[in-house]
Parts: sequence; structure tokens; C-alpha cells
Amino acid sequence: MPLRTALTEMFGIEHPVVLAPMGGVAGGALAAAVSEGGGLGLIGAGSGNQRWVERECGIAKAATSRPWGIGFLTWGVTPEVLEAAIDQSPSAIMLSFGDPAPFADTISAAGIALMVQVSSMDETRRALDVGADVVVAQGMEAGGHGGGRATLPFVPAVVDIAGSTPVLAAGGIADGRGLAAALALGAAGAMLGTRFEATPEALLDADEVKAILTAEASDTTRGRAVDIAAGADWPAQYPARTLRNRFIDEWQDRVAELDDAVRQEYRAGVERRDFDYVPIWAGEAVDLIAEQESASVLVGRIAEQAERALAVAGKHA
Repeated sequence: MPLRTALTEMFGIEHPVVLAPMGGVAGGALAAAVSEGGGLGLIGAGSGNQRWVERECGIAKAATSRPWGIGFLTWGVTPEVLEAAIDQSPSAIMLSFGDPAPFADTISAAGIALMVQVSSMDETRRALDVGADVVVAQGMEAGGHGGGRATLPFVPAVVDIAGSTPVLAAGGIADGRGLAAALALGAAGAMLGTRFEATPEALLDADEVKAILTAEASDTTRGRAVDIAAGADWPAQYPARTLRNRFIDEWQDRVAELDDAVRQEYRAGVERRDFDYVPIWAGEAVDLIAEQESASVLVGRIAEQAERALAVAGKHA
């Protein structure tokens, strides 16, 4: 039986599976593939480059007539880029990492669903106060940046105060069992990131995909070395989870010693695509990723797995 939830009803989609808007990974092709598979694909626009946003939205619109959206870093997006995104008529815009209040009314007034990612209870209350249509409860198992809560206890805590507002579970989910668990916790669906990195539609090269396919959760690490070395303006409360490499192993616990020379070394290494330096964003769910496959096929498979998992669990209820 298809999994019908408040999320699938809101967007008119087949499966309660959402693509995390990963910067540098989730372009228009990946978002469209997830939407074509029956989920909701979100383009990862980061802090927002207007030309890039318009190009990737064009790719998505050319590849699917189904709902899709865009995700921005709340601390980095500008009103001008947000307006350009609204002009592309996405079904949803997601704001992450920061106070959504300055942009919430603009998005809602455009008739676009506002999704807000949260990593604490205070952020959850703020998201609800500004009228979020969907709240994404992200646990620290996620790849990339995040807060300090674990997914399993965090999601139901958010559900408990969200009332009728649908909640998505994110962080450490890579298959149908994780989706089933999210639904059992009261969520209306799951947002997956790392799993969709191992797809041909992702904006990753073969070496990055291979690293994800061969990694285990113990190969991930969490900290601020990459952001500080890159000179990124990420708020300190959101450390980043990546796969370990030589640079990260050396500097993750010594960020106070990252001087200009080391930062220049790091940036040069990233520029020449040296994987002793290049960060590969990946969450703890890498243990569950064994092969690369099309995102559109993957969405359906995850939904089928969830249906079977819930059916098995029902027999033991």
C-alpha cells in the first residue's frame, strides 16, 4: 500500500522521500530525478549565486513537470537571490541554519511552501512561529553541517510541538528502514542526503562517489577545520561532518593553530582537487550505501523497503 502522509498530500507526490538540498551536490538534474521518481527534489543553492540558481532551476524544469524546490543557507542568502528563486516558481523553498524570519513572509506571500530545517528545540519553536509549512528535524548523524541532537530522540520531540505542521526526519537515513523509522516516530517523511550522492545525477566526480561507496561511519568526522581553513562564514554552532582525509585528521582538533600559511595550503589543495584536502560531505549512513544507482529508481526502492518494514513491524505489534 502506498505511503500517504501529510507531506505527500501537501505536494501531490507519490512517496514521502525528500532530497536534501546539498550544496555542490544537488543540482537541477538530481532534484528533477528525485521528483520524477515520485519524491520531492530540492536544489542545493547554498548562500546563492543568482546565475547558478537560474541555470539549475532551468535544468530541473526541463527535466520534470513534477514538484521540486530549492534550499538556501539562511545566514548567507540575499533578498535579491531569493527573489530570483521565487521567479522560478518552485513548489518549496527550504531555509537552513539561521533565523528564517527575514525571508519567511516573502516566501509565503509568493504562495510557495516554506520548509525550515532545525537542529534544536529553540530553532523548532522559531520555525513554527514564522509559519513554516514543513519542519525538517535534522540530527547530527547527517553529512555536512548540523547541530548537536541525535535524530532518534530529536524527531519525536519536534513532532510533539509541531502540531499539524508536517515534520521530516533527517540525519543518518539512507534506506527504506530509515524512512519507516521516521514514520513510526511521527514524521511525515524523511529527507536523505548522503544516499543521493551515490547517483549519476549528483554533482560529484567518480572519485568522490567511490569514496562514499567504500566508506564506513567510522570514516566520518565532525568539526570546524574545513570551514575555518576555507574562510567560510559558517556559524560556529554548526560543525560539519565529512569523510576523513589527511588534512582533516591533522587539523580537526587543532583549529586554533590554523594560520594563513596552512589556510593557503588547504585552498591550493582543494583547487587542484587533491583528496588529501578536498572535503567529501558524508553522514553516518554511508555504511548502508553499496552501489551507485539512478535517483529516480532509488526513490521508489526506498518507499517499497519502507512499506515492507512497516508491514513486518505491524505483525509484531
